[in-house]
Parts: sequence; C-alpha cells; structure tokens
Amino acid sequence: MTRDFPQSEPGSARRVRREWWLHVGLLCIPLLAVYLHIPPPQLSSELNTWRSSGHIFNIRGHDIFYKESVGVVGSSDVVLLLHGFPTSSYDWCKFWDSLTQRFNRVIALDFLGFGFSDKPRPHRYSIFEQASLVEALVAQLGLSGQRINILSHDYGDTVALELLYRSDRNRTGHITINSLCLSNGGIFPETHYPRFIQTVLKDSGFISPVLTRLMNFQFFSRGIGDVFGPYTQPTEADFWDMWTGIRFNDGNLVMDSILQYINQRLKHRDRWVGALTSTSTPLHMIYGPLDPVNPHPQFIQLYSKLVQRSTISVLDEHISHYPQLEDPTGFINAYLSFINSF
Repeated sequence: MTRDFPQSEPGSARRVRREWWLHVGLLCIPLLAVYLHIPPPQLSSELNTWRSSGHIFNIRGHDIFYKESVGVVGSSDVVLLLHGFPTSSYDWCKFWDSLTQRFNRVIALDFLGFGFSDKPRPHRYSIFEQASLVEALVAQLGLSGQRINILSHDYGDTVALELLYRSDRNRTGHITINSLCLSNGGIFPETHYPRFIQTVLKDSGFISPVLTRLMNFQFFSRGIGDVFGPYTQPTEADFWDMWTGIRFNDGNLVMDSILQYINQRLKHRDRWVGALTSTSTPLHMIYGPLDPVNPHPQFIQLYSKLVQRSTISVLDEHISHYPQLEDPTGFINAYLSFINSF
C-alpha cells in the first residue's frame, strides 16, 4: 500500500507570497501615517463662539483658556466652574446665561491639557498643579480676597477638594471658598469604576501613546456615549464638539498622562476625603443616579454616610454621569436652590 504525502509549496510560489505581503505592508505604512496625522476637525460655530468670547492667561509658560461673564448688577457673588475629564469648560454652556442672572461674575477655565488650553507633552499632569492654576487665575482676576462659590464635575471635583484642603488650612495663595457643589465625581476610590479604556491608558506604559494615536471620533463617541443615559444621549453635533475640544492642540495624545489622576485619587484619598468630611464650608452634591462610573446606590450611600453636613440632590433616574448636559434645567434648579439656602 502506498501513501500520498502532500507536496511542498514550490520555492517560487513562497517568494511570490512573501513579496505580496511585503508590498501590502509597504502600502499600509503611508496609509497608517496619514491616519495617525489626521488634522483636527474644524470648530463648530457654537464652539468657535465660545472660544472667541474667552481669554488666555499665561502661567509658567502655559496658556490657559478661561471664560468670564459679568452678570447681575448689585451682587458681589462669584461662581467658579470646574469641568470634568475628558471634556472642557464648554460643559457649562447650557445654563451659562442662567448663572449670569444670579451671580455678578461667572468664571470657567479649561484645565491644562484640556479644551483650548495648552496640552504640553511630555508632562506630569497632576491635581495639585491644576489647583494651583485655578488659584493663579483667581489672583489674576483680582479676586484673591473674594469669597468664591465653586461648582464642579467629575475631575473638577477632585481639583475642588484640593482647593478646599488648602482653603481650610489657610495655605498661601489659597482661595476663600464660600460654598462647594460637587457632581458625579469619583471622589471615593472604593466606589469608582473607571471605564476599561481609562484603565488601559493609565496603566499600559509604552503601549498607551500608541493607543492615544489610534483613537478616533467613532471610538470616542461610542465610549463617552456609554456614560450618558439611554434617553439623554448627546447629539451628533454634541459628540463632535467634545471630540473637537479634545483634538485641539493634540489633546488625545496627553490623555494617558492626565489619567494618572485616578491613581492620585487613591494615593491622596485621606487628604481629599478628609477635607470633605472635616470642612465647615456649605456643601452640596448633585447626582445623576444612572452613572456607571460612580454607581447608585453605592456612591451616594457612602457620600451620605461620610459627608453628613452636605445636602444632596438626586436627579431623575435616567440621568447619568453628565447631569449638567443631560438635565440642565434640573441641574441648575438644584444648584440655585442650594445657593439660595444660605
């Protein structure tokens, strides 16, 4: 009995196959290079108006964008708005005018690495640096002796807690805080569940810069859409405005560095949670309960337990991680109710 053995591929055929894959690879290199250097999208008319109405101040060689409006006459009240990750001061656009009807001065900035501010790289981004930038802006605006109301969200909550820590201990250059309102920030590491891509970017070392270059609008919009409620999704234009703010000055390339704030929250938990639990400053929490990052009921139960002096507004059950964008009317009503209560 004879056995048939498979014939080996002729050498010429193997060479042709290798050359074919080589040509494919060579063609992909310029295509990949073009893809990784796609220019940022153009600013929408709304985003361009926001930028045009703002200002720049320089600190330590970095340009920081901020927007300020003078509002109601006869009041000296000031509100300072601190945005979250990965977006910008534009998060506050939906009720900016309402704030100007209550406060004499309304101020918001883009943190270093965000929005229209500089995005240096390489750079060691930190909550401490961002708090110092806020203090510098307040001094620049001649408000060092003014009592400031702070309204914050997400990443901005942690910056606000560092400012609170400095204020309560009379640190040099500190802001005098009149009130603090937080919203959906991961201030407790034990109830904070960062998105998978955030964990990958902050902990993947040399792979992270590759991933930030591969990020595109479709990937971004799908990811951030997951932290909005199913009935409060951003419009396509909203998604593009968020992405445009990130891509401005190549902000996607610094996301891995900025995300170290998650590790900083864990390392400095006692400092920042301690400031929250020991302060005599009026406190309020506005909370979207559908938040997958700071889930209900774990987050709000822990907040209620540890921060007993704070009042709380829990918004409708379909509101998620971005309550100021998902329910601007409910958010501003809750905030003004708090402000007018003392």
